[in-house]
Amino acid sequence: MPLEFSKKLAARETPIPGVVLYDLPVHGDNRGWFKENWQREKMVALGLPDFRPVQNNISFNEKAGTTRGIHAEPWDKFISVATGKIFGAWVDLRQGPSFGTVFTAELDPSQAIFIPRGVGNAFQTLEDNTAYTYLVNDHWSADAQSQYTFLNLADETVSVPWPIPLSQAELSDKDKAHPRLADVVPMPPKKTLVVGANGQLGKALRNLYEGDSSVEFAGRSEFDLGSRESFAGRNWKNYSTIINAAAYTAVDAAESPEGRAEAWSVNVAAVSALARTAVEHDLTLVHVSSDYVFDGAQVLHREDEPFTPLGVYGQTKAAADAIVQVVPRHYIVRTSWVIGDGNNFVRTMASLADRGIEPSVVNDQIGRLSFTEDIAAGIRHLLDSGVEYGTYNLSSDGEPQSWADLAADVYELSGKDRAAVTGVSTAEYFKGKEAAPRPLNSVLDLAKIKAAGYEPALSSTRLESYVKNGLIKQ
Repeated sequence: MPLEFSKKLAARETPIPGVVLYDLPVHGDNRGWFKENWQREKMVALGLPDFRPVQNNISFNEKAGTTRGIHAEPWDKFISVATGKIFGAWVDLRQGPSFGTVFTAELDPSQAIFIPRGVGNAFQTLEDNTAYTYLVNDHWSADAQSQYTFLNLADETVSVPWPIPLSQAELSDKDKAHPRLADVVPMPPKKTLVVGANGQLGKALRNLYEGDSSVEFAGRSEFDLGSRESFAGRNWKNYSTIINAAAYTAVDAAESPEGRAEAWSVNVAAVSALARTAVEHDLTLVHVSSDYVFDGAQVLHREDEPFTPLGVYGQTKAAADAIVQVVPRHYIVRTSWVIGDGNNFVRTMASLADRGIEPSVVNDQIGRLSFTEDIAAGIRHLLDSGVEYGTYNLSSDGEPQSWADLAADVYELSGKDRAAVTGVSTAEYFKGKEAAPRPLNSVLDLAKIKAAGYEPALSSTRLESYVKNGLIKQ
């Protein structure tokens, strides 16, 4: 069949998740033909992942019937034909419910196909002098080849309908020796690394991803963000995502010379190293921000509000946000008033209530609590749903309250009198004390995260569960 000219650029889904077949416009005349084999802007607009190819390979096959595969490689591929024609067969060899799914198609120069990492690839030439070409987004190496997953071309389970029987085809001895599907070890997904995994948010992420071997947790002893050796010692090709749950959060101490240096080291220099790593290795970087990047002048803080930090801590968080924003694949999750498994405001108030102390608590700072289980779930939702990269506010939902209101709620939930809590202004509370300036309004607009399909729980519901289920004593 002659080559079909002037097709419209189009994409077609296949039974294998992520495998997409493309029609390519080919323009011909009496001299021959021309096509744009790969055009990033058009392909991405059509839905192809922006997979950033770094190497172009060509397999020239002199005879029809040459058959190669089935190889699943640890990178993505964009496959096309320069001359001739192939019968292609693809088998999902990734860990998951689609393992073993098969798709076949004939390809000539007017078609191409995108094959994600871990999908087994094979082809059989249908014409002499066929040139099979493909782009990949990682460089070949002997180490990378050790991560391949293979399947036998003659596997009875997937039963590929080869046009030319394998007994009459040209195969290599290595391809003949590949295992049957029942003996194939599926290719595991790339890993997610959670740094700062021993803090309040890190513990919530551990609970959320418990049993998921693709998520790796590292505290400072396992991954020191200030150490070049920590970064150099990782094979980042095996990772897809970094979640940064580490931060220097001693707001008042950050105003001292020593605290200022540590805050900038942890909150900015370390984040810069993470961002550089994410850019170099095409990783998704999830970074947790703070309401302290704002001065509190606005009643409701949107994601695109300009930074106006008041103190050193807020300045470091704003600087980190600006750095992370240059990473092509990033989620900045901006939170406020974080509560989890660790020292925090709610535990302090519950302890005071148990001891019969009647505290004075600030009543002119307004915001919402952010429970770490909700932050963790929101992060997972962003990653799993693949929504647009960018910044998302994420706190618990419900009516904004002052710290004094929340303290009174804790007292009441602890079986104590709300009236034991006395509200005072920020100025009065910190009079005569060395303290960092604080935003008086920390209420975050949650419209964007809700539009992305995530509904944060009510702060009042989470607070009641936190106090009554004994989490304050953990």
